[in-house]
Amino acid sequence: MIGWLEGEVRQLWQRGARQGVLLVCHGIGYEVVLHQRFHNHVRGQPQRSGNPQRLALFTHLQVRDDGWLLFGFETDVERELFRELIGVSGVGPQLALGLLGFFPLPELVQALVQADLKRLSQAPGVGRRSAERLAVELRRKLAERFGQGEEVALMDVAPLPTGALRQDVELTLTALGYEPGEVHQALAAVAVDQDAKSPEDWIRGCLHWLARHQQGHG
Repeated sequence: MIGWLEGEVRQLWQRGARQGVLLVCHGIGYEVVLHQRFHNHVRGQPQRSGNPQRLALFTHLQVRDDGWLLFGFETDVERELFRELIGVSGVGPQLALGLLGFFPLPELVQALVQADLKRLSQAPGVGRRSAERLAVELRRKLAERFGQGEEVALMDVAPLPTGALRQDVELTLTALGYEPGEVHQALAAVAVDQDAKSPEDWIRGCLHWLARHQQGHG
């Protein structure tokens, strides 16, 4: 099972109703399907001259008779919700991606938990019957995970830095002797309460987390 990919963005593509990225990891190119919002986000990232854009993805692999499809997500929570959506009767990957691409994640969770059928039906391809099935099958499960109020577990959906910003942070921390796995864990931990956006702020937060983490395991 392919659950995580990190590499260089070679190409952003659009074919009919699908869009995605060709991600090169250790010399192998993976075609990964993205939802529209994430695709737009990757396209809008600033690029440095001479430095390829890097991207890290949580992935879900679907094996079908006519081929394999790899779907990419910015956070593990987003991938988890995608899996919940395609587990609903009559909901396929394209409809699930349509929902994730139309609503910011907290808004989608909130609409499902509150069984807001009118809101859910605004997404492309989602009729009232589909919205009803989604709400009936997922509202209790998501309410237990995220709660029912206006605040929908925003900490759990905090995105990691991307593009040139991520490169700066990773290069600095690896130059200081940290392993790539440690760096990713630190980035994920800092993302949930990181307000500032500069590389210096991310590096400072990661170093603080790494120092505390190492002390706890020393």
